[in-house]
Amino acid sequence: MPDLTAKKKRPVWYNLSPLNLPVPGLVSIFHRASGALLFLGLVWFLFLLDMSLASEAGFARFQAYVAHPAVKLSMLVLLWAYLHHLCAGVRHLLLDIDIGVDLPTARMSAFGVFIVSLVLTALIGARLW
Repeated sequence: MPDLTAKKKRPVWYNLSPLNLPVPGLVSIFHRASGALLFLGLVWFLFLLDMSLASEAGFARFQAYVAHPAVKLSMLVLLWAYLHHLCAGVRHLLLDIDIGVDLPTARMSAFGVFIVSLVLTALIGARLW
């Protein structure tokens, strides 16, 4: 019979912070998150497409809806998700054919995914805003 009065030493705190991951691990997590975000955003984009193509009045409603700053910000987030998912997907395809699999190159390409996706989001987003 187990001794229920004895106290076990348990850790007080686990460090589960994803900030301790290496950059390639963060790219992998963000790749999955951006894919899920794109999947969920697809319903919204189909709604917007339907609204804009329904009639002239629907297109006017679409223009008024998209002009709202919160909608623009959410579209900017979805633009980042698309660009990050694209860049990380290309990186993963290159890794699948054994290009850039050594550690320094993998870290550099992971940094490149973050930088390229953020710069492209800023450039395209500034043009569309």
